[in-house]
Amino acid sequence: MEITTETLLELSKQYGDAFYLLDSKQFEDNYINLKNSFCNQYDNFNIAYSYKTNYIPKLCKIVKNYGGYAEVVSEMELELALRIGVEPANIIWNGPIKQLQNVENLLIAGGTVNIDSDIEMENILCIAEKYPDKKINVGIRCNFDVGDGVLSRFGIDVDSISFEKIIQIFKENRNLNLINLQCHFAKRNVEFWPTRAEKMLQVTDKVEGIIGYIPERLDLGGGLFGNMPDSLKQQFHCFIPTYTDYANAVVAAFNSHFPNKKPELVIEPGSALAADSMKFVARVKSIKTVRDKTFATVLGSQKNISMTGVNPPMEIYAVDNYETLYSDVDIVGYTCIESDILYKNYTGTLGLGDFAVFSNCGSYSVVMKPPFILPNFPVLEIRGDTVELIKRGESFDDLFHTFVF
Repeated sequence: MEITTETLLELSKQYGDAFYLLDSKQFEDNYINLKNSFCNQYDNFNIAYSYKTNYIPKLCKIVKNYGGYAEVVSEMELELALRIGVEPANIIWNGPIKQLQNVENLLIAGGTVNIDSDIEMENILCIAEKYPDKKINVGIRCNFDVGDGVLSRFGIDVDSISFEKIIQIFKENRNLNLINLQCHFAKRNVEFWPTRAEKMLQVTDKVEGIIGYIPERLDLGGGLFGNMPDSLKQQFHCFIPTYTDYANAVVAAFNSHFPNKKPELVIEPGSALAADSMKFVARVKSIKTVRDKTFATVLGSQKNISMTGVNPPMEIYAVDNYETLYSDVDIVGYTCIESDILYKNYTGTLGLGDFAVFSNCGSYSVVMKPPFILPNFPVLEIRGDTVELIKRGESFDDLFHTFVF
């Protein structure tokens, strides 16, 4: 996607002084490259895209068209998957809270629900008893220690009595099909991935010993770094793995454990696919110095880029020749919140009306930007000479039509 000042000015005239730029081709390339990194070593592999990371329908449709799974954690995302035509069999529903009627509807349609607690298992058992001739596909979110220093609140402790009781339910109820064992750990460091694989394989052996079969899918969850420029990598102070590094960390153990018939290996990337597929564009509205510190305010907020603790990749596109060289400028947002800083300590030329273009902001930006003070901005995609409106800018009526005046 080539961006010029002239292009940004034209877009600004039509869509306003702040907007997102989507690059769905980058998302698609990421999907293909990530899948190939694993399939080159383990052919029974698939991706379950984490809708919560960025649920722009165009991106979700790309996953659907490649036969990937929709990994959803809410009724809203479930509805989105169904509306864009995802087959129920390709929907995996995670998360701690699920409305029971929607759970029943998805299970009866052939989808998968990963249970997160004992009560969920009890509720699903009631559904199975209600439909004795229907195969009910259920997964279990597994909780175990991978040495990352985090005690996760999600899933069922695989060393607990609860886990043993749940597995016994599958043994005793043959229309309940344990289709999926899943885990997820938020830390993206590749050094925790071998332990994910090893412990998941141990759980699989334990389960097989009780119910007599291996679940069709073993899901290692998400938590992967994506592509990023060196300027961003250097701020993480840790090794940034490639897609192949993640594959190398787990596939050998799976191949060794399953020399013949292999269960499907699944991962649930979000940021690793979406992060570098979006940019956020915001114009500089004011520049001022307060007690020797310079602040440039843009029409945008930290929530529009969803990055904290690091400076995102950023380029300034000058609008005229009246630029001033600054040092140690904080580029800040419109929200009247002191911590609303998009970029700290910028040094370079800057002028009123310039465009600040922030990259690698496709992860948790559009989906988490709250309606605080201003509605959210439009999402556009440039394809050659064509501009596609992916999402129109929100209006006052969009935000307030649910309120009673």
